[in-house]
Amino acid sequence: MDKKRIGLGALVMMMFTTIFGFANGPVAFARMGYAAIIWYILGALLFFLPTSMMYAEFGASFKDAKGGIYSWMERSLGKKIAFIATFIGLASWIIWMISVSQKVWIPLSTLIFGKDMTTTWSLFGMNGGQTVGVLAVVFVIVVAFFVTRGVKSISRISAIGGMFVMALNVILVLASIAVLIGHGGHFAEPLRWHSFLVSGNPDYKTIGQMISFALYAIFAYAGLEQMGGIMEDVDNAEKTYPKAALIATTIIGLGYAISILLWGASSNWAQIAGDKSVNLGNITYVLMNNLGTQLGDAFGMSHAGVLLGSIFARFAGISMFFAYVGSFFVLTYAPLKSFILGSPKEVWPKKFIALNKHDVPAVAVWSQAILVSILIILISFGGKSATQLYLVLTNMGNVSSTLPYVFLVAAFPLFKRLNDVERPFVFYKSQTVTWIITILVEALTIISIILTIISPFQTGDLFGGIWTVAGPIFFGVLAWVLFTLGENRHGKL
Repeated sequence: MDKKRIGLGALVMMMFTTIFGFANGPVAFARMGYAAIIWYILGALLFFLPTSMMYAEFGASFKDAKGGIYSWMERSLGKKIAFIATFIGLASWIIWMISVSQKVWIPLSTLIFGKDMTTTWSLFGMNGGQTVGVLAVVFVIVVAFFVTRGVKSISRISAIGGMFVMALNVILVLASIAVLIGHGGHFAEPLRWHSFLVSGNPDYKTIGQMISFALYAIFAYAGLEQMGGIMEDVDNAEKTYPKAALIATTIIGLGYAISILLWGASSNWAQIAGDKSVNLGNITYVLMNNLGTQLGDAFGMSHAGVLLGSIFARFAGISMFFAYVGSFFVLTYAPLKSFILGSPKEVWPKKFIALNKHDVPAVAVWSQAILVSILIILISFGGKSATQLYLVLTNMGNVSSTLPYVFLVAAFPLFKRLNDVERPFVFYKSQTVTWIITILVEALTIISIILTIISPFQTGDLFGGIWTVAGPIFFGVLAWVLFTLGENRHGKL
């Protein structure tokens, strides 16, 4: 019996659910307003579309490899560079865990109280940020405990969260249209041509600062490399995959653009930017609350608007809580296990790579949990406000998540020159075109990373600047040390 193949519609839906993140729209609107739209469209055209074809070629040729992007880079860049690049990629998951273990309390607070109250929480005399930090450590340890005991069914919670998040998109569109009708077509954030080109945020006034925002757009399209291994299951992949990528690029790019535009229907950017209680951790719930409030106000029912705002915020809270918890369980062990099994065994301490009876690398998971907990405490007790804390965590995550793509994209033209590789799927047929696309994607990624890193130093924010680069540097050095020790023990790996 033939295996059922993945068709065009199913592939487009897989790409959409893998890439599109509801929370990316509110974050983009909070940072740049309407001016974020052009960067999200450029991100789709200059990063998402070209790299999706690269991952398809990698995945089709190395479909049996266990190490994910490590296996893709190993042949082209060598084991050492591939190991270091992939290890830096692990830094992005670590930073994601640091961020989400703290953010997860915001939707919980919103669900219970109707708004983010985490900044007012206090345990044993600690302030809000320190209290959330301690709760985050407890969360990380509890998740590690259950993961090492093979409790994987909890990941189904993320599927429930996914359905809720899809419903959030529907609510955003329908409620925003209703608000516009009720307000006679007037947007809360006025539609002016210059608003689509220049942000009101003083952090994004120069060309360099605006280009640095491209990292937010790149991050919003990250993750498609996870689908590289499904090429053999795609029906008529040579034609289906490029079509799906083009359709997905259009749908996701427009989806982000429309999302950012619609937030302006119910929320005024200047009012949001001027509210000291708003940060990148709670912006989604603030905007959802505002959407409900404006919906009631648009039809002359201010009291109903307050209730609707609370309901919308709580719905966003339960949606994001399920999504965060479910994905946290999976991502606590999945990237780690994939990297450990796919990279040279000689690099790792024996206990670190040993799988327990539940098929989980328990020592590695606990080591990761301890490292995440230490970093949470260091950052949480750094004495910074919630606004700066979540901005730093967002920038850290963006840099660490996108840095491995620099190596992965650089490996692609070298991979194209390998003569002993079977190529079931080829999109880039010309070496010249391959190099041109590689250089363009690399330039956008590297320049945006550099500008994101130097931006806080230029404004005198040493705390933000140092933490933004701390993850990649620490993990890069640690990877080099591990690999070098492995070479010293076993010779050339």
